[in-house]
Amino acid sequence: MLSFIYKNTGSLQPPSMAIISISIILFSGFLLTRITKKLKIPNVTAYIVAGILIGPFCLNLVPETIINATAFLPDIALAFIAFNAGQFFKLTTLKKKAAPVVIITVCESLAAALLVFITVHFALHLELGFSIVLASLAAATAPASTMMTIRQTGAKGNFVETLLQVVALDDVVGLLAYSVAISLALHLHSDESLSVLRMVLPLFTNAAVMALGMFFGFIMKLMIASRHSSDNRLIIAIALLFAFCGICVIFDISPLLGCMTMGMTYINITGDDKLFKQLAYFSPPILLIFFVRSGMSFNIEMLVHSSVSIGSTPLLVVSVLYFFVRIAGKYGGAFLGCLLTKEPKEIRNFLGLALVPQAGVAIGLSALGARMLGGEAGAVLQTVILASSVLYELIGPGCAKLALYLSHSYSTKLEDLVSVLETTPDGKEKNQLELLIERIQKIQEELPVHTINEEEAAYTEAAENYFFLPHENMHAKNNLRTRRKRK
Repeated sequence: MLSFIYKNTGSLQPPSMAIISISIILFSGFLLTRITKKLKIPNVTAYIVAGILIGPFCLNLVPETIINATAFLPDIALAFIAFNAGQFFKLTTLKKKAAPVVIITVCESLAAALLVFITVHFALHLELGFSIVLASLAAATAPASTMMTIRQTGAKGNFVETLLQVVALDDVVGLLAYSVAISLALHLHSDESLSVLRMVLPLFTNAAVMALGMFFGFIMKLMIASRHSSDNRLIIAIALLFAFCGICVIFDISPLLGCMTMGMTYINITGDDKLFKQLAYFSPPILLIFFVRSGMSFNIEMLVHSSVSIGSTPLLVVSVLYFFVRIAGKYGGAFLGCLLTKEPKEIRNFLGLALVPQAGVAIGLSALGARMLGGEAGAVLQTVILASSVLYELIGPGCAKLALYLSHSYSTKLEDLVSVLETTPDGKEKNQLELLIERIQKIQEELPVHTINEEEAAYTEAAENYFFLPHENMHAKNNLRTRRKRK
């Protein structure tokens, strides 16, 4: 629509087109969440659907030039997602169950990737390079959906600790698999011969990126520690994240693993989790624009057609099979990993169910893969991942919540939430009404005084420091000058 007005009237200049387009993206994403919230559907689904509606393949409210001009957004979004995931790699926590978590993660990630590869390449006869990349994306899990479900239910215990560590490590395995896969796919599409060096090179590249991320983590610690107030914390953190992304883009490398290492380094040497909460409260508009833009790149018509470049199977069939096969691989791999590490049956039976969600990391990597593969193969890759991600976001949080419930990590029974004495001081047994009243009173006493969440509190504190501390410092300086003059 905007491009039509621009071409026919010349009333819109490129800067105004970009500004209005961003406004439409933000409003459409927000308005769709009003609907999905009533249906209890995650926001990510609303953002993707909003992008589909306003994109060039539907209502065409935003010109395609805006989509092309914002190709950098996947890198930025991945940087925020990965840096936030780095906070879960606390060495004190990892030392407790390091070996079991690594074994479980490798089993469930590789099982999902291997099962998807066998299905799409040998059963559907899709092109080898495309099959390798699509299979590598099956390893990734959505940490945001899992964290949201844990926070909403208040779940805790051994199952939750294991789940958080597996989800955090999951994306590391997924990224390493993706790095090797995309390198193999690019060489398969070229006429160059494949060598051991070309297969090992991505691993060395990722090691270098992790080392650079560790260096940036130390720099972040030094720069933030030198500030007594928190007004510049966000500025420094975002500037370093953007700088790191820029370096990765120059060398055409995913920033995910390096940003995760940066977050891991920062949390382990400072113990400062407030910065992550401030960034988590700052990042929603950026992630909204990223997911809506991803939806704008989603061509629904491609789902009912096959792609000549990858095979003759309709993409709808590929997306649905990818959806179910990945779930089977995650569950079976997690079950096998728990058997090998002799985990309790609560973890063994239900951990795979909690690993179903997939959205942010997979969508970001598919966008990077689409850019690197290019052409029809790149568009097909993004279409399959977006289509399956909508399905995962519809059932993923529900599966995670069911796994938490079945593993007894949380309960909806009032008697399990709080414990009260069932007898009076003189030994008389209380009736059910008295027990109910005492439990309700105890829950009320344990409720927080303020309903503001931790992320908002951290961000608000930074804002208050920005607006009030400078004035207080100026007032203090003026008082000091006055006292010196009197002397």
